[in-house]
Amino acid sequence: MERMKLVLKPVQARQGPQWVLQALRVFARQPLGLAGLFGTFLFLALVLMLVPVLGGVLVLAAVPLLGLVMMMGTAAAVRGQRALPGLYLAPFRTDSERRRRLLTLCAAYGLLSLLVLLLSDAIDNGKLQEIQELMAGGRDDANTRERLRVLLSDPQLLGGLYARLGLTLLLSIPFWHAPALVWWGQQGAAQALFSSTLALWRSKGAFLAYVSTWVLLVAAIGILLGLVLQVLGLTSLMGVLAMPLGLTLSVLFYASLYFMFVHTFGTGDDQGSRTDEDAPDEISPPA
Repeated sequence: MERMKLVLKPVQARQGPQWVLQALRVFARQPLGLAGLFGTFLFLALVLMLVPVLGGVLVLAAVPLLGLVMMMGTAAAVRGQRALPGLYLAPFRTDSERRRRLLTLCAAYGLLSLLVLLLSDAIDNGKLQEIQELMAGGRDDANTRERLRVLLSDPQLLGGLYARLGLTLLLSIPFWHAPALVWWGQQGAAQALFSSTLALWRSKGAFLAYVSTWVLLVAAIGILLGLVLQVLGLTSLMGVLAMPLGLTLSVLFYASLYFMFVHTFGTGDDQGSRTDEDAPDEISPPA
């Protein structure tokens, strides 16, 4: 693969919601392919989780590869090609230098994510994990409800949740574009982390609009679904529909990362320099 020339471009705030809309359009073109690509990762993650301790760490470390492969699948869908699970092999079949850089990013992300989890558990004293275990148990007796009430009202739990949210957000910033910068821009791991941080800072208006769009979209879908099920008297289906809905939104999120990357960095050629209005679905890095 030849190196693609990337140019850090100014991004207007109104571009943020466009990334979400573009993800919706490309998903409509190839829903099964993109969903299958994401589902493949979930299956592999479940297999890895069977390995005690190490499996969970490997799943965390694989998240940057998931983002990269979903971007590659989105790029394929934009070009009218099929997004196939074989894309997961691409990072391991590339040249040794690029593979080493990607694995370095994965190792760093996995280690830092583990530290975030350990620190957050220490802050809430394991209360979130206890809540998860109670809910996974499926018991609905008085003792379980009372224990959940006590745990949910504990200020330590709130502190742990804030820590998880804040530290995860800080961690995601340098890694946001980093795998794509290594893959398409052939940047080193450290340079990619710096470039990603700089890019998000320079496009912070669009990024905040992008995040706000996701928050509003998820809230609107949840409220609308709840109202429809309530009118139909089928509120018991909320739990059943939550999982496929959550998976679909996850696929859309990862697909939107591709458009965010392309319009943030563009390319050195005329095609990559077009604006979203000129060619919203035609900008595409090489495979």
